[in-house]
Amino acid sequence: MSTDTLDPEEDPFDRIVDAPFDEAISERYLVYALSTITARSLPDLRDGLKPVHRRLLWAMRLLKLDPSQGYKKCARVVGDVIGKYHPHGDQSVYDAMVRLAQPFAMRYPLVDGQGNFGNVDGDNAAAMRYTEARLTQAALDLMDGLGEGTVDFRPTYNGEEEEPEIFPGLFPNLLANGAAGIAVGMATSIPPHNVAEIVDAATHLIDTPKAEEADLMLLVKGPDFPTGGLLVDPADAIAHAYATGKGSFRVRARWHQEDLGRGAWEAVVTEIPYQVQKGKLIEQIAALIADRKLPILADIRDESDEEIRIVLEPKNRTIDPDVLMDSLFRLTDLETRFSLNLNVLDANRTPRVMSLKEVLKEWLDHQFIVLVRRSEYRLGKIDDRVELLDGYIIAFLNLDRIIEIIRYEDEPKAVMMAEFELNDRQAEAILNMRLRNLRKLEEMELKQEREDLLAERADLDALINSKARQKTRMKKDLAALRERYGPDTDLGRRRTSLEEAAPPKEIPLEAMIEREPITVVMSQRGWIRAMKGHVDEDGLTKLKYKEGDGPRFAFAAQTTDKLLLAADDGRIYTLGADNLPSARGFGEPVRSMVDVEEGAEITGLVKVGEGGKLLLASSAGKGFVASAEEIVSTTRKGKQVVNVKGGAKLRIVRPIPADADHVATIGENRKLLIFALDTLPEMARGQGIMLQKYKDGGLSDALAFKLEEGLSWAMGGDTGRTRTETELDEWVQNRGTAGRMPPRGFPQDNRFD
Repeated sequence: MSTDTLDPEEDPFDRIVDAPFDEAISERYLVYALSTITARSLPDLRDGLKPVHRRLLWAMRLLKLDPSQGYKKCARVVGDVIGKYHPHGDQSVYDAMVRLAQPFAMRYPLVDGQGNFGNVDGDNAAAMRYTEARLTQAALDLMDGLGEGTVDFRPTYNGEEEEPEIFPGLFPNLLANGAAGIAVGMATSIPPHNVAEIVDAATHLIDTPKAEEADLMLLVKGPDFPTGGLLVDPADAIAHAYATGKGSFRVRARWHQEDLGRGAWEAVVTEIPYQVQKGKLIEQIAALIADRKLPILADIRDESDEEIRIVLEPKNRTIDPDVLMDSLFRLTDLETRFSLNLNVLDANRTPRVMSLKEVLKEWLDHQFIVLVRRSEYRLGKIDDRVELLDGYIIAFLNLDRIIEIIRYEDEPKAVMMAEFELNDRQAEAILNMRLRNLRKLEEMELKQEREDLLAERADLDALINSKARQKTRMKKDLAALRERYGPDTDLGRRRTSLEEAAPPKEIPLEAMIEREPITVVMSQRGWIRAMKGHVDEDGLTKLKYKEGDGPRFAFAAQTTDKLLLAADDGRIYTLGADNLPSARGFGEPVRSMVDVEEGAEITGLVKVGEGGKLLLASSAGKGFVASAEEIVSTTRKGKQVVNVKGGAKLRIVRPIPADADHVATIGENRKLLIFALDTLPEMARGQGIMLQKYKDGGLSDALAFKLEEGLSWAMGGDTGRTRTETELDEWVQNRGTAGRMPPRGFPQDNRFD
C-alpha cells in the first residue's frame, strides 16, 4: 500500500487484520488455484486455446504474418507477446510457439515455421533468433471474424492495448488439435481428431439435436494422431470413453514385414505412437537386446529420413513375426496408452468434464452466437454506408449547388445541412470527399449499391430472427470448412487407422529362446559355464579349471531351462541357461550373476523341470517338498525359501524323481533312516518338519527314491561302480526317528553320491 494514502496520524498497526492462519492460507491458495485452472492450464472449449497460445496468434496477426506474407523472426513475435500481452519468461513462450509449429505434435499446425523447430527424435528447436514463422490457414480460420464484432476484447495486463477474450473462427481447434495440461487438483488430456469427422458430427447434431452418443461415434471414429499409428481398442471401449469424457486409447506403431529372400525377413516400423520420441524408443529397444530380455531380436537399425523407417532384425528366419512384434508392443513404447480427459472451460469459464456430444453442442452454441454477432455488426456497417449513400445521392443531384456552397460560404457544413436536410455525418462525408472522387458520383451506381445493401440487410434481418436460417447458414459454412480440410486433401486425410487387436500376449521367455542342448558345469569355487551339446563323462574330465579349483556340479540341460542356485542361508536364485558363459574359458563367477549374501556358500545347483519337485533339507534335519516352478525368482536377489535358524544351514537341494515314494536320510552320526515321501508337506517357504532325530551332529545327506528299486551308492576307490541295496525293511521307520547304522559298505563320508 502506498504511504501517500495513509493517514499520518493513524497508527499503521491498527490496519492489521487478525485472521486464522489456515483461513488466510486457504483463501490465497484458492485464488492461485483458480488462476492456474482458468488462465494457464485448461483450454477454453470455444477455441481450444490456452491464453499463451491465443496471445501468440494474436500478436502474429497484428504483425500481418499471413500465409501469403513473408516470415519474421520468432524472437520478434516472442518479444511482442511478453511485452504487450503475456508477461512471462521468453523461453516458455517460445516453447509454446514451437509446439504450434511442429507437424508431429499438432494435427493441424497453427504456425508455419521456417528453420529448426525440433524433430520426432526429441531434439530441441533452434534458438528463437534463428527461426522464423508465420500463420497457417488453420490459424486464419480460427481467428476469422475477429474484426467483425464477434467477440469481446479486454485490456492487456498494463492497460495499454486490447486483446480478444476468445477467437471466433469456425475451425474446431479443441478437438482438431487436442490439448494437455495439469492444473491444481485437475488435469486435461484431449487427443487430436480429424476435422472432417468433427464437422460431420456437428452437422448431424444441428439436424438432430437429440442425437445419441452412439450416432456421433458413427461419424467420429476416434483420435486421429499426427504421427499416424493404429488405434487397436474395440469400438465399444472407444464409444464409452467419449460418452463419459474419460478413458484411454491403445495406440500401436504401424509396421509391415519385408521379405529378404530365402525365407529371411525383417520388420519395418513406419509410424510410431503419438508423443513417443523416436530416439528414446530406439534406445529402449536396443537396451532390450543388450540386456538379453528379448532374445528373438538380433538388431535394430534407424533408416529414417523425412519418413520414419525403423528396421527390426529377428534372430533367425524361423521366428514368428507376430510373436516378435507382440513382445515389442508389450515391452516398449511401440504401443502406448493415450488418456482421454475432456476437462475444459465451458462458455461460462467453468471447468468440467464433458462428453463428446456436450463439447460439440456448446461449441455450436458459441458459433451460433458468433454468427448472430457478426450479422449484427454487418447490419451496423450497412446502415452506416446507406446513410452515407443517401447523402452522396443528394450531393450528386445538387452537385453544382454543393460546390458553390463549399466555395463561397464561410460555414458550408451548416448551410448544406439546412438546405438539403443532411445530418452531421453526411455533411462531413461530403466535405471530406476529394475532388477526384466527384467523377465517381454517378446516380445509377450509388442507387445500385444502396439497393444491394438494403437487400443484404433484409437477408441479415431474416437470418438474425430465424433459427432455421441460422442452422442452414451454419451447415453451409461447415461444408465449406470441410471441403478445405476434407479426407481427399493431404492435410485432411485420416492418418490413424482403426484395427481392433487383442492386448499383447505375455510370451514366456522360453518361447523366445532357440532350444539347444548344453551341459552346465560349475566348479567348487563357483565358476559356471555351459558346454554346447550333452557331454559325456570323458568330455567332462577334459575340462580345465583354475589352479586349486575342481568340478562340483555337471548335468545336461537345454538353453530354455531355468536353473536354481541354492545358498546355505536358505536363499534360492534363478539363472537362465541361455545366459551362461561359454566353456571356452573357465566361465564366470556365479556371484557376478546373482547377489549371493556375503558369507553364504553355494550348496546346490539344479534345473527346473516341468512339474518338478525338490527335496529341501537343512543341517538341523528339517525339510519339506517344494515345487521348483514356484520358487523361481525374477531378480538378482533371489527368494528366501528355507528359513534356517540357530546356526543351521541349507544342506540338501535335490530333485525328486517322478516315481519316488520314499526318502532316505543319513546323519553325521552315521544313522540311516527311510520313510514314506507322502509324510513330508509341500511348501513354498518355511523351516519344514523334522526328518530324522539326532542326539549330536546333524543331517549329512538325503534323497528321494523308489523303494522297490532299492537304494544305490558309489563304491569306494576308482572303480566307478555302484552298489544297490534292495533289502531295506529294517531301515524303513517313521519319519522323525533316529534310524539305524547303514548296510556294510556304505561310504564313510555319509553321502549317497
